[in-house]
Amino acid sequence: MTLAEIEQILQRSVDQALSALGAATTADELEHSRVHYLGQKGFLTQAKKSVGQLATVDDKKQAGKLVNEADARLRKAYDDHKERIEAALREAELAERWDVTLPGRRSLRGKRHPLTMTADDILDVLGSLGFMRAEGPEIEHDWYNFEALNMPREHPARDMQDTFYIDDDVVLRTHTSPVQVRAMLALARPPIRVACYGRVYRNDHDITHSPMFHQVEGLYVDETVTFGDLKGTLQVFVERIFGARSKVRLRPSFFPFTEPSVEVDLSCFSCGGSGSGGAALGDDGRCRLCKATGWIEIMGAGMVDPEVLRFGGLDPDKLTGFAFGIGVERVAMLRWGVPDIRLFFENDRRFLQQF
Repeated sequence: MTLAEIEQILQRSVDQALSALGAATTADELEHSRVHYLGQKGFLTQAKKSVGQLATVDDKKQAGKLVNEADARLRKAYDDHKERIEAALREAELAERWDVTLPGRRSLRGKRHPLTMTADDILDVLGSLGFMRAEGPEIEHDWYNFEALNMPREHPARDMQDTFYIDDDVVLRTHTSPVQVRAMLALARPPIRVACYGRVYRNDHDITHSPMFHQVEGLYVDETVTFGDLKGTLQVFVERIFGARSKVRLRPSFFPFTEPSVEVDLSCFSCGGSGSGGAALGDDGRCRLCKATGWIEIMGAGMVDPEVLRFGGLDPDKLTGFAFGIGVERVAMLRWGVPDIRLFFENDRRFLQQF
């Protein structure tokens, strides 16, 4: 066989092979063409064997170059058609599972948690009244959490709060009042007006109590602070949080760190303070939200005990102050009629999307 004959065979066979590869529509058809033209019995293998039978070295070099070029050309064509068939197969599989003509689905967007919204609203109101936000450690020393707040060891007032102890002198704080002590010690000079916010912990768990919850406490200390200032601040606070028609009622109570101490009641916004009717109407016609009293207990407050001022490094003979504390979850439950505090922490998107 001569060089010219090998060249003619390669030209004719390459054209046939390209046509066969291009006509293949399935992986099996493409593989059949590859074996037929590029396999051990294909024309390229036979052409390679014929190269060694040529008479001159130059003819062998030229024929070898032609065979290699034909082989590279066909293998590239095979790879291109294989990719084409695989892409068509993928598109067919997707078409079977997905209707690409349907409108797209929007990605779910996150929103602020209802407790975050409530805390922000409370802090915004207090901020507008001049209270500066303050925070402190959640793992607190017994002295700040109890003793500096007029509750020495073995004092019965400690039984009011079921505490998580880390050791004898370290606790998970049971309220944000330790931040008030820290603020008095840090600022040292009146006026002191702070809003203490953060997580607190108590060993209590039911539909209205959680082992972990959030508190906001306000503290104002200056030379001329009176009980009237406290009541006026609370009145403005409830009006801005619960509505302009809201009123406050103060009832005598006891807290070891304030004297006098009061429980603060909010006029029922469901029945308008009448005790009957409203959105929370019971079967007997009485308001279930306020239990027909017309008032809802909302927070504790009072004038700062002189001994607590001393623990804070202040002179009670020259300074007076008031303090109050409110649970963020309590406010959120009242505002939105949530019956179970645990709903705020279960991370159920169906519940959270309502806010």
